[in-house]
Amino acid sequence: MNGIFDSHAHYDDQRFEEDRAELLSRIHREGVEYIMTIGADLQSSRAACSIAEQYDFIYFAAGIHPEQAAEAPEDYLQALRRLAAHPKCRAIGEIGLDYYWAENPPKERQLALFEEQLLLARELELPVIIHDREAHADTMALLRKYRPRGVLHCFSGSAEMACEAVRLGLYLGFTGAITFKNARKAPEAAKAIPEDRLLIETDCPYMAPEPYRGRRCDSGMLPRVVQRLAELRGTTAQEIAAATNRNARRLFGIE
Repeated sequence: MNGIFDSHAHYDDQRFEEDRAELLSRIHREGVEYIMTIGADLQSSRAACSIAEQYDFIYFAAGIHPEQAAEAPEDYLQALRRLAAHPKCRAIGEIGLDYYWAENPPKERQLALFEEQLLLARELELPVIIHDREAHADTMALLRKYRPRGVLHCFSGSAEMACEAVRLGLYLGFTGAITFKNARKAPEAAKAIPEDRLLIETDCPYMAPEPYRGRRCDSGMLPRVVQRLAELRGTTAQEIAAATNRNARRLFGIE
């Protein structure tokens, strides 16, 4: 399968330290045409930038993940502006809300950073990569308010939420979770939206699809996601690969 665009990966993760260069070269040869590697704080955003500088086919996003909201320094917006000036930075992310863990930063802190980064993306005319976990209502409220360009990554909401997100102009990203036997909402959402709003992603090293579940994920596993989406939508795997590639290049401004 050719022309795959992994729209959300974390190749700065320590789990790739031993074989990152070999892995990235191999999966590119085997059909992964582009990768977006995503920051979660300033350190990982800088690491993502460094990786993107080494590979023509890799771009990056810079942002503060909600789980890292409490650690963001006072001048984090200035630091993100500097990273966003890099020609290979194509989005602000990963940003958003995560109410799953009780020990996460307080909601007020998460909401403040999410809103500040949405405003930064608007200022810089960049799309956003949005993390939404157990926070659908607050996430959608801010998306209705600011109407950013961007993607709801690892989409976990209902088909109704998916359709509203599309009406707001957003894309939806689907991971290996859509292949899990207990997946319910994501398959319905993937069937409900137009083809031109569909993205594929790994969120690697997390979310490996079946039959690799529990292993370290990488972009070479995306054909499993593509095949599952093709089954759900009644089309071919190559059509899904081509459509999601076009969509990601459009969103991230890659010719």
